[in-house]
Amino acid sequence: MIVAMILAAALVVAPAAARSVSDGDTIYVGEDDLDVDALFGSPGPGTSGTLVWYSSVSSATSATVGKTIAVADVSDFDLTSAAVGSSTGAWYAFTGAPFTDPTAAAGTVLVETPSVGLDVLQGTGTTSVDGKAVTRGQSIRFEIQHNVGTLPSGDADVEVRVTTPAGGTVTTFEGVALNVDLSGTQKADTGLVALSNATTGTYTAQGVWKSGSALYDKGYSTNSVTFEVTTGSLAVTANKDTVIRNNAFTVTVTGESSKAYYLNVTTTVGAGSTTPMIVPGQIGVYQILNPTTFANEAIINTTAGGTRTVEFNTTTSTDAKTYTIEVKELAPGDKSDEVKVKVEAGAVTVTASGTGTYYIGEEITLSGTNTDNNDVYIFMTGPNLDRDGVNPKNVTDTTPYQVDVEADDTWSFKWNTADTTRNIDAGSYTIYAVSKNVNKDKLSDAKYDTVSVSLRSGFISATTSGATVARGDDLTLSGTAQGNPDNVFIWVFGKNYYGSLGGGLDVLSPSVESDGTFEEDIDTTDLAAGQYFVVVQHPMGVTTGNAGSITWTTAGWISGSGINMVQLTGLQAPAAAAALINALDSPNIPDTYVKLTFVVDEPQLFIDPIGDKAAGSTFTITGTTNLAVGETLNVEVTSAAFQPGQKTEGSTFSGAGGSAIIQQGDGMNTWSFEVDGTSFNVDQYIITVESIDTGTVATAVFNVIEGQPTTQPTGEVTETPTETETTTTTTTTATPTQSPGFGALLALAGLGAVAFLVLRRD
Repeated sequence: MIVAMILAAALVVAPAAARSVSDGDTIYVGEDDLDVDALFGSPGPGTSGTLVWYSSVSSATSATVGKTIAVADVSDFDLTSAAVGSSTGAWYAFTGAPFTDPTAAAGTVLVETPSVGLDVLQGTGTTSVDGKAVTRGQSIRFEIQHNVGTLPSGDADVEVRVTTPAGGTVTTFEGVALNVDLSGTQKADTGLVALSNATTGTYTAQGVWKSGSALYDKGYSTNSVTFEVTTGSLAVTANKDTVIRNNAFTVTVTGESSKAYYLNVTTTVGAGSTTPMIVPGQIGVYQILNPTTFANEAIINTTAGGTRTVEFNTTTSTDAKTYTIEVKELAPGDKSDEVKVKVEAGAVTVTASGTGTYYIGEEITLSGTNTDNNDVYIFMTGPNLDRDGVNPKNVTDTTPYQVDVEADDTWSFKWNTADTTRNIDAGSYTIYAVSKNVNKDKLSDAKYDTVSVSLRSGFISATTSGATVARGDDLTLSGTAQGNPDNVFIWVFGKNYYGSLGGGLDVLSPSVESDGTFEEDIDTTDLAAGQYFVVVQHPMGVTTGNAGSITWTTAGWISGSGINMVQLTGLQAPAAAAALINALDSPNIPDTYVKLTFVVDEPQLFIDPIGDKAAGSTFTITGTTNLAVGETLNVEVTSAAFQPGQKTEGSTFSGAGGSAIIQQGDGMNTWSFEVDGTSFNVDQYIITVESIDTGTVATAVFNVIEGQPTTQPTGEVTETPTETETTTTTTTTATPTQSPGFGALLALAGLGAVAFLVLRRD
């Protein structure tokens, strides 16, 4: 008995007869006992040969050998994966070298790596149920796609092994033997397997080469597939128990594979309201009535796995209540199931950026959330507005302003109070954010939230860099304009001056920075001396004219809502400023303003009395000026001995030079210059102080003497303006302790001549 069993087992595992391979055939990596005698030209058993794979073929008779396989006996050859590697394709058979001429080969064979893939399909169709559920009322089949169809019958046998939910492995499933012959095909299957009596649970299957086949136990089994067998009972579940109105939810129906069922919402609602609606256009969902619009009932078809997921949508019209979604079997009609989903009303929130107090003209960011609708509606109430609310962008419109809600339920609205149609008054306002397009009298029908804001009238402050400015210096007008205007407008009136040197009208419009500050520099070089009147205008967010609420022309005319046209040019400066102010004071003009004055004076530069200085000492020369603080003065101290002479004579010249920065003073501004006189010779010296910006020059003389200086000052102080107007010359004389040299006398004479010529101009 035991011997018989051993013999039977030997017969089962006995290899198939050697496969004969001829010229042009296909062989597969892993095949054993191949008879390739015919491939090599039939040299006979025991003959050796070589299979050659070319990496490149340059011509019909010349090729580069890429890899070779030695064949010890052409009647018994094993094709191993180690020998082939990745070099699949055409191999050439040679019984002797050389191998570089492909035309000298006895034959050619095509080498391929076996490829087998398993799938589990529903019934006779092409729908895969791999990884899915299939009910007992369905049938399945196992299909193998492959590239080994040239193997002969017996060498190409694969069996599908199925692991059951209990853990056992079978090759006969529900009475069907799962043997597949792959010869002569590109795909083959097991035939239908009815699941009516199959145990419910998850199954796993894999195709394995049968014992005795050409590729048995060579590692070329198929992939694994899984499927679940279910009873086919009908059920419906929802992905959410509760959903906020205006959001979607889904229900999943589980039943028989590829079967039609009836799905509907059984809960009723009142007039003007809706139930959750089935989203149109879903695959396998056929809405009843009109398939292009929302409906709450449909015929659905389950998938091969016996399921179908259906999406429902809700809106602000959906009543906040619990809804029942039911699924029914169409035939025979004795199966049904239902699930409940609660729809809740959403909420609306609103906040305002900043502190809650703003200047009219500023931008306010209103933001919040809305879980009740895809839009939020904004209106406001406050002083002199309709009691039921108005559009914040147009207070004459009682229709709320609509804002889109983002996918994350947030919304944002930038309200520029300067853009509001019709001016709004200063005061406290209430902003409403509402889930529906309703006003205050219908708020009970919607979700809403409020925020309060306080609006103040914008104001402006301004100042000049100085009450008096020397002609030629820049005057800086600066200030702060609250209310977020883009620009302010500066009107300047003076002697025959209306903001333009040509006699016409011109208005400056400096930009206002994000912090509310502004600044404008005025060049006074060509301005006449005298008093100037300045009006700095805040537009208060109104842009009806080219200067806020005022329209002006270069010819000097100004106009505006509710005011008479006035021509400013031709009026004296105070009258022109007063006419502009009268226009801005009109109740029809919302703009505000601030008044300033400044005086343009002739540039003045003075040197304080210096007195005698001791030789070798360091001392400071000071003076006063009406030139601007921070301006740089050039200073030169020159010895009077600097005069023509012979190149053979020794030079006795000494002096110093540099600059001085004008400092703020009490009344007049001041300057100072420190002189290092350690190398100064005893002589008389000339100091020249000059403003490059205005061309103003002042000079004076002083003596450097031996010993202690006198307490009484000596020298000359001279101011020389660049204009041909009145020039002031001031001279202070003192008795020196030592007579000046020859050079000093020449310098004094020169100064006297200059003074005489300057005086003659007058």
